[in-house]
Amino acid sequence: MNRKEYMCALLKWYVAAGISEATDTEPRDRFQATPLRKAVVASAPAAKPLESPATAREKSRDTVEIAAACTTLAELRATIHAFDGCALKRTATNTVVGNGDEDAALMVIGEAPGAEEDRQGLPFVGPAGQLLNRMLASINLKRQTVYVSNILPWRPPGNRSPTAEEIALCQPFIERQIALVGPRVLILVGGISAKSLLNEKQGITRLRGTWRELTVANLADPVATMATFHPAYLLRQPAAKREAWRDLLAVQKKLQTPNA
Repeated sequence: MNRKEYMCALLKWYVAAGISEATDTEPRDRFQATPLRKAVVASAPAAKPLESPATAREKSRDTVEIAAACTTLAELRATIHAFDGCALKRTATNTVVGNGDEDAALMVIGEAPGAEEDRQGLPFVGPAGQLLNRMLASINLKRQTVYVSNILPWRPPGNRSPTAEEIALCQPFIERQIALVGPRVLILVGGISAKSLLNEKQGITRLRGTWRELTVANLADPVATMATFHPAYLLRQPAAKREAWRDLLAVQKKLQTPNA
């Protein structure tokens, strides 16, 4: 094997091994290099202690008062954007607050922003949001006539599930949004939003398909509430669309029935 063939074979071996770029422009003889002195590594600062349940409860009480003080959706949005009491905000790109018709008869509440929502700062704009738009269109509703939001205004890092403390801290904000919009009907998409707002331990498979009433502070009447599968779940499990379609038909009937 001549030198050219050898170099080509070596390059192919590098590519097969996953080596895709050179780290230097000149070859180095590592055996002739002067040994580096071992760097003195400063001891890492002690990790902050985990927040106690009592502290988490105190913070959630604070958000109840903060949210209750907002008298308009615009004021509530500004308050959520300014709120620094949730660690999720430090890892998120944007704060994602609800949008849509502020006098909507129907309000849809999801779980937390996804990657695209976090990037744009808007709820339900990724693939799941596009499916939600088609779901609404299937019962003759336009997205702009509906108010859409999430339990959490910040995306958890790595798209992990939010903790119970994070949900409790942010829940007063979504409950205040419900009170200020005052919808006739709520759709809770996904297990996190359904279990949190309905105060249930059952999973979404058991919670979906049944009408419930959600009582919210400062609303005279309970809100008719339907839980269903999250659009993101339906993208992964298309077979579940049949059950989601039944839920949507029930919502359509409820909206078309006066005083129902």
